[in-house]
Amino acid sequence: MKRVLITGMSGTGKSAVVGELAARGHRAVDLDTPEWSEWIDVDPSDTFTPRKGKDWVWQENQIRALHAGRNQGTLFLSGCAENIERLSPLIDKIILLSAPVATIMKRLEARSSDGYDNIEEDRQKVRELIALIEPLLRKSADHEIDTTGPAHATVDEILRLSQLALQRKMPIVCRRVIGRGRAMH
Repeated sequence: MKRVLITGMSGTGKSAVVGELAARGHRAVDLDTPEWSEWIDVDPSDTFTPRKGKDWVWQENQIRALHAGRNQGTLFLSGCAENIERLSPLIDKIILLSAPVATIMKRLEARSSDGYDNIEEDRQKVRELIALIEPLLRKSADHEIDTTGPAHATVDEILRLSQLALQRKMPIVCRRVIGRGRAMH
């Protein structure tokens, strides 16, 4: 099974993209939900956290179990968490979603009143985290997509890039044979 992580800062469209992937019939999981992630207590002086004294982390055992599942097709995962690096050996490709800060702020303002990052204090923290964390995500990403366009266009590009990545993982001999129209079993 090929595993593609779609990551990015809050407001870049990760949830919309994973929803569109699922609607198109792909196996897609939003890791930024309580089923897969949790808030933990951290040092209040840590500036890399979304909230003072709190950080959002993936539940590693849950995610490892997810990866141990089906071995066919592509599994698309979306999310961004402090412990992303510890789970990176399970990922084949990382695609970073990004957008201009002004676009992200408009998206966050439009979120429901019970959603994360819907108050000005949260949005200010997102601005800070974009400056601190997005460059680190960019260094680990295999590809970056600007998400200022519609979600369906972003998904089209993710599918194109994930297909290219799959072809690159094949040995050169297999690519040549498949390129000539012969099926390999």
